[in-house]
Amino acid sequence: MAKEAQDKKTEFAEEFGIFFEKMGFPRMAGRIWGWLLVCDPPEQTAAQIAQAVRASRASVSTMSRLLMQLWLVERVGRPGVRSGLYRVKAGGFTEVLRMKMQFTGELRKIAERGLSLLSKQPSEIRHRLEEYRDLCVFFEREFPALIAKWERERKRKGK
Repeated sequence: MAKEAQDKKTEFAEEFGIFFEKMGFPRMAGRIWGWLLVCDPPEQTAAQIAQAVRASRASVSTMSRLLMQLWLVERVGRPGVRSGLYRVKAGGFTEVLRMKMQFTGELRKIAERGLSLLSKQPSEIRHRLEEYRDLCVFFEREFPALIAKWERERKRKGK
């Protein structure tokens, strides 16, 4: 790969790293995911990733495990390749969003328990918790249809 193209992909990976850091995750995890989104071939060894994102193999290994737990990356084997290969998990980000919606449902239930504690309180006191609960209800109601629409669109495009 030409040095300039490699450098641009590495810069792209760094942008993902900074974004991940803003979201409370390790920057290195974002750099690895960013790299795996643009690398060629799409499956990379830990050594290839380490070289591309300028990190140690140990760091790549640790952060790749985190990305696998987040459903964003998967590890695959290939005949004749001793070390595992990492790649972006197809449909992984959709699964991440589905898991976040499960958390939204759990938080709604907690908000409802809080509202039961405040049932005799004035509406000014309940307002914050009601607003949060209502937002959770809205997302729980609307999100499944949005994901279904997304999946139909992807299928229509043949992806």
